[in-house]
Amino acid sequence: MKNEKHIPKVLKVVSRYTLFFLVVAFPITCCLILFIRIMSGNMGLTLTSENISTAAKLTFVNVVALSILFAVIDVIRRKITVDRPVRRITKATEQMMQGDFTVRIEPFKEITATEGFNEIIRCINQMAEELSGVETLRTDFVDNVSHEMKTPLAVMQNFGTLLQTPGLTEEKRLEYAKGVTDGARRMANMMTNMLKLNRLENQQIYPKAMKYDLSEQLCECLLQYEDVWERRNIEIDTDLADGVTVTADQELLTLVWNNLLSNAFKFTEDGGKVTLTLKTTEHHAIVTVEDTGCGMSPEVGAHIFDKFYQGDTSHATEGNGLGLALVKRVIDIMQGEIGVDSTPGQGTRFSVIIRRN
Repeated sequence: MKNEKHIPKVLKVVSRYTLFFLVVAFPITCCLILFIRIMSGNMGLTLTSENISTAAKLTFVNVVALSILFAVIDVIRRKITVDRPVRRITKATEQMMQGDFTVRIEPFKEITATEGFNEIIRCINQMAEELSGVETLRTDFVDNVSHEMKTPLAVMQNFGTLLQTPGLTEEKRLEYAKGVTDGARRMANMMTNMLKLNRLENQQIYPKAMKYDLSEQLCECLLQYEDVWERRNIEIDTDLADGVTVTADQELLTLVWNNLLSNAFKFTEDGGKVTLTLKTTEHHAIVTVEDTGCGMSPEVGAHIFDKFYQGDTSHATEGNGLGLALVKRVIDIMQGEIGVDSTPGQGTRFSVIIRRN
């Protein structure tokens, strides 16, 4: 078996030497023939068979020696400029195939490798860096999804167990059943938002721009929370410019306003205030949603658009950290801007700027 493995290498060495032999033999033979003809013609020399035989033998020896020399030089050159880069690149890619995306390949100096290998190394290093980021995101995504699903599942399990208690009153039975329903609804909302966000990030949802009345849309979205502000005695302050039309995807922007308003009411204490305003410039519409809730620190504000990030680490308020990630992605698709200004204990203001046409 070992001999069989060495056969291809031997054949490669022989073929390489043969190539150099033919390359060297042809020009040397032509030059020698030309030299002999010129010398015999100009100097009137008579060449004997003995002289020609001696010259041919010397020429053959020179050709063989030069071929061997060139073959050795080529082997050394390949070892340095080809085999070393290939081994280093192969080793790194094998590590990446095994899941190690921290590997990086050191570029070669120009004196020992061609620019082509360094360009390949640069691309592989960039690919490894991007794969490392994707792997981190994937791990974080799995961890976050598992964590977010664990809470409603535990709640549903507990209420389901309580529902099996003998002799439950009708009031308790309804209370426990509502707990199961709320947990199921929370999981369903999370899955829905995950699917929407995935489709948005993979460009599977394409905006369908149409001209419509933004003022009317904001009013409709706000009225959906009428029972919330009445039940919790939250003051509503609106300042909406009339007849503001925009050319955008109405369904996607409805998602934005609903998420911002939902957050405003969720984090505003009873008796607080939520403000919705719409102003315009020559080319843009500016929507602000402001509340007098708990606010957030600059550290929290820097991450609120990240997937699954929640400033309320206790999960005392319902949510899964996907709403604002959806909002940010929609605004980016609309080529708009969104900003946040918040002070702990005083409230939060979101500002959205979108083009009118």
